[in-house]
Amino acid sequence: MFVTIAAFLTFAPTRVEPVAWPSPPATPLEGPWAPNEALRTHAAIATGVGPEDSAIGPDGRLYTGLEDGRVLAIDLEGADAGRVQTWHTTGGRPLGLAFAPDGSLWIADARRGLLHVDRQGTSIAAVTTADDGSAIALADELVLAQDGSVWLTDASSRWDVADSVRDALENRATGRVLHHDPAAGTTTVVFDGLRFANGIVLEAGEQSLLVSETFAYRVARLWIAGPRKGTREVFADALPGFVDNLDLDADGTLWVAIPSRRSALLDALLPHPWARRVLSRVPLALQPEPAPYGFVIGLDTAGQPRFNLQDPTGGVHAITSATPVGDDLVLGSLHADALVRVRRPRPQ
Repeated sequence: MFVTIAAFLTFAPTRVEPVAWPSPPATPLEGPWAPNEALRTHAAIATGVGPEDSAIGPDGRLYTGLEDGRVLAIDLEGADAGRVQTWHTTGGRPLGLAFAPDGSLWIADARRGLLHVDRQGTSIAAVTTADDGSAIALADELVLAQDGSVWLTDASSRWDVADSVRDALENRATGRVLHHDPAAGTTTVVFDGLRFANGIVLEAGEQSLLVSETFAYRVARLWIAGPRKGTREVFADALPGFVDNLDLDADGTLWVAIPSRRSALLDALLPHPWARRVLSRVPLALQPEPAPYGFVIGLDTAGQPRFNLQDPTGGVHAITSATPVGDDLVLGSLHADALVRVRRPRPQ
């Protein structure tokens, strides 16, 4: 039996083709990242599985997309507070959401690409390929510019949302940022070589984008205008976990969702492609998973720690978004069955 298992792990076919990557040392949970229980006090909004992101609509309701393809509208105030209704169904896996000034909704759908839905919940259009003919393999998050164009992250050019852990095993930096201009009908790849391009926001003045690279534990700044257009730099590095969606607050705080702490096993294997290729042959259900841990951080305009919200017990965990809503943050999750509201801290 041992010989059979060893032969399988060594020789079974696998599409995973890892590359070596010298990851930064793990950041200890101390100092500005010291453990706390700031997320333990919260209110849950039952939704169904996988409310990964959320956005406030022009009607004041909160919208979120689920694993089964539904987009929900949730009343937050008034006589109908707490009411949850299905507003649209994409037929895919809606992740990022952003409303346009005309009330229409743009959706980054992991299985169907970039979707556009009118105010009545009727699909208008879908974008599934870039102008160079490459498929949008894992549309993840998006942000709208003042001119009505869309900046979209395509997290991985090789793996879909169900196999995203295989992108972590490869770490080949196939993530991209695309720019979609509805007026011109163009969809252009502007940046590539990102390690799982995930959350995205436009900085004030729209000179640059901030993009989270999940499997590099960092947030990158990508310049899209001005003298540095087309260049990139690190905005915040060696963060204390995998980084997911980003939300830019009116006070300048960049909210960064941390779905889990770093994996010591993955860190140990990153310099050794052959070992990760062996691990890729283990069924996903049998591969080790990080312990549940709730984590959201807030960075200032220089990428330095401003806020640190945690739940070490994992009661709130797998957090994929932190959306400012009034005096609260609404926390999304790729795996939980509820959104969570917590009090939003403010800079002193």
